Amino acid sequence: MSAPAPSLTGTTPGGTAYRTFGDPARPTILMIHGLGLAQQLFDPMVEALSAQHQLVTYDLYGHGKSAPPPKTADLFLYAQQIEELIAHLDVGPVHLVGFSIGGMINRKFAMQSPSKLRSLVIWNSPHDRGEKGQQEVEARAKTVRDQGTMSTLPGAIKRWFTPGFIESQPDTVDLVRQWRELVDAEGYAQAAWVLANGVRELIAPPTPIRVPTFVLTCQNDSGSTPQHAYQIMAEIDDAEIAIIDDLQHLGLMEAPQAFVDITLDFINRVQES
Repeated sequence: MSAPAPSLTGTTPGGTAYRTFGDPARPTILMIHGLGLAQQLFDPMVEALSAQHQLVTYDLYGHGKSAPPPKTADLFLYAQQIEELIAHLDVGPVHLVGFSIGGMINRKFAMQSPSKLRSLVIWNSPHDRGEKGQQEVEARAKTVRDQGTMSTLPGAIKRWFTPGFIESQPDTVDLVRQWRELVDAEGYAQAAWVLANGVRELIAPPTPIRVPTFVLTCQNDSGSTPQHAYQIMAEIDDAEIAIIDDLQHLGLMEAPQAFVDITLDFINRVQES
């Protein structure tokens, strides 16, 4: 999970810890990690993504080295965090890639600030879960609030990785535990609720998304299903889609190159158009 040395590391005035890689004169790809994780999630991808672009990674509020949320968290607050980071680094428009809750945040950002985007890439992100699925996710968020940040991790590991990967790559799987241990307890509980409840803001969005968009998920992702991906695609004009066979929610940790190849192909086509 090592990455090349960053070109720049720092913290914004609002407390967002970030790293940049590659040539700042090139178009920027900005990455958003998922709930309970950290920006190091993308380390195996850094070399490829920064070869022809500037790459920016950062920690969500309450995660990694970033400050806790400055007020009660919602999708708008996390979108504002990106606004501050873009302004601080003086970059943009950017290709905004979001994983899981990050794919919810980048959709919210696209509704609010489309002029700051070159494209939108949504990885393994939920949409209309239906009543039963929605209740299950809200129940997990309540468990986090009542029992603490580590309470839902064992079940998450089983949902997120294939059994063979858990058995053969225990050190990589253990990174998820390490990142979860870094979170601010209250910030994580708030983020878990945003993941559960914030999706309501994104279904049939009142403000259409009008930037080039690619939607990607894995065949066996039980929380961000292929059906969800097709729903997202259907609500965004001219959006494209791909489904990666066999993998589960953290397929990007099992097959990072597959995510990189698909995403760079899309980003490069956007830049050439």
